[in-house]
Amino acid sequence: MTAAPPEPTRAWGGHPAPPPADLGTWTASISQAVVPLDIEATGGVDFAGQLLQATVDDVALFELATTPHIVHRTAEHISDEDSRFYKISLQLTGRAILEQDGRTAELRPGDLAIYDTHRPYRLHFPEPNRALVVLFPHELSDLPPDEVAKVTATAFAHDDGLGRIINPFFRELARNMDQLAGTHAARLVHSGLDLLMTMLSQELHRQLLRCDPARSLAQEVREYIIARLGDEHLTPAAIAKAHYISLRHLYTIFSNQETTVSAWIRSRRLEHIRRDLTDPLLADQTVLAIASRWGLRDASHFSRVFKAEFGASPTAYRRAHLPPLNEAG
Repeated sequence: MTAAPPEPTRAWGGHPAPPPADLGTWTASISQAVVPLDIEATGGVDFAGQLLQATVDDVALFELATTPHIVHRTAEHISDEDSRFYKISLQLTGRAILEQDGRTAELRPGDLAIYDTHRPYRLHFPEPNRALVVLFPHELSDLPPDEVAKVTATAFAHDDGLGRIINPFFRELARNMDQLAGTHAARLVHSGLDLLMTMLSQELHRQLLRCDPARSLAQEVREYIIARLGDEHLTPAAIAKAHYISLRHLYTIFSNQETTVSAWIRSRRLEHIRRDLTDPLLADQTVLAIASRWGLRDASHFSRVFKAEFGASPTAYRRAHLPPLNEAG
C-alpha cells in the first residue's frame, strides 16, 4: 500500500514542491544531505517523503514531510573522523519519539528537542508527520558537548517556559525557509541558535540546582564569561575573584571539560569574530574593530590565533566568505 506524506510540501520560490521519494531514494538523500542513517518504513504502508532544504552560513535547515517510519543512527555509522553536529528537531505535525543517551522524548506539534549526531540515536515517527530539522556544528554552541549531552532527547514544550518564545521562532523559520537569503538570513538563524542555547542553559541550571552544586558553579562561570567576552580584562584571576573561588578551583572546573579557561575564552571569542566577519551588515567595519569588540585588541596576536583556528588570515577568511554586494539584499 502506498501513501503520500502529510500536507505535501508547498511550492518554494516559485518552483513546484519535489515529488515524494520512495524509501531507497529517501535514505540515500538524507544520508548524503545530513548524516548516514538506516530508515525503515512502518505502519503497513510504503514509505513516501518530501524534503525542502536551505543552507545559511554553516547551518542547514530541512523541512521534512513523511509517512510513518523509524530512523536509526548506530555506532557503525559513526567514526572519530566525522564532523560533529547537533540536530534540532521541531515537530510541526504528527508525533515523534526520540531516544538518545538513555532518555526518551515524545514530541508533539510545537515541541522541539536536540540530539548529537556523534552518538547513536533512534527516531520513531508512528504517524504521518512534518518536522523541521536544523543541523549545525558543535562549534556554534557556547555549551560544551558534555553539558549538551545532559539535555539531549529532552522535550521542550511549546507551551512551557522559554519554549513559548523559542519554539514559535523555529516554527516561523520552517514556514519561511524560502526567505532565508540575503543579509538577514545568517542573523536570523544564528539568533535562533543563541535562543536555543539560552533555553538549554536554563534547563541545565534547573538540573544542577536539584542535584549537583559543583556543576551549577561551572555553568554560572561559563555564563559569566559569555556575557563578558568583549572585556579585554577578562582573565582567570578576575573570573575566580568574581565567583569567590581560588584559581586552582577555576582551573579544575575547566580541566574536567578537557580544556583550560583561557582556551575556552579564546575559542568563544574567535567563533563570534568569525561570525561577524561573514556578516554583510558589518562589511564597513575593519577586521580589527570586530576583533576588538570581542576582546582581542592586539592585531598580530589576533591574526595568529585566528589563522591557527580557521586556517586562513582574518582578511582572507572574510574575503572568501562574505557574499558579494549584489547578493546582500
